[in-house]
Amino acid sequence: MSQTTFLLERLGALIQQSVRDDAARHGLLPIHIQVLHYLMRANRYSDLPIAIAEYFGITRGTVSQTLAVLERKGLLTKEPDAHHGKRLHLRLTPAGESVLSASWVEHVEEALCERAIEAAALESSLRNLLSAMQRVNGQRAFGLCWQCAHFLDEKSGARCGLTHEPLATEQTVRICREWTAATSECV
Repeated sequence: MSQTTFLLERLGALIQQSVRDDAARHGLLPIHIQVLHYLMRANRYSDLPIAIAEYFGITRGTVSQTLAVLERKGLLTKEPDAHHGKRLHLRLTPAGESVLSASWVEHVEEALCERAIEAAALESSLRNLLSAMQRVNGQRAFGLCWQCAHFLDEKSGARCGLTHEPLATEQTVRICREWTAATSECV
């Protein structure tokens, strides 16, 4: 095992432990915390149960059970899509957002901010590694809307070239399941 592989494995284990600790603090399972974090970053094309299944590589049944627990605990709500019959969008409640405060994500962000110059190079390397692993595993890429090949920045505002729908600024900085690399990279 190379030193880099060891470091990634160790970081992964520490992050998993932090997720377990965050979940236990709120009487949740790790997947519950992971789904809440995902939904906090997901745009309107990605705040769907099917997108959660794709993102985490879990079954629809697991997603359904997870969402039922989170809804029962008042951490998220389900809202019908105004344009697509049975489609439900998932929204965090204020209680759901508060569960995510002081989480492992904030600790990692603090550590990266202390090393801002190194963080940019690390991000590039991790993006390339992630892209390679997604190709090997045949997984959907997911990425930030504004970095997508379909993103159109027009005089009238941002628009998705795939759906032809206008995009609110807040949606363009979120994760999208329809994301396609503008270049050969995947995230």
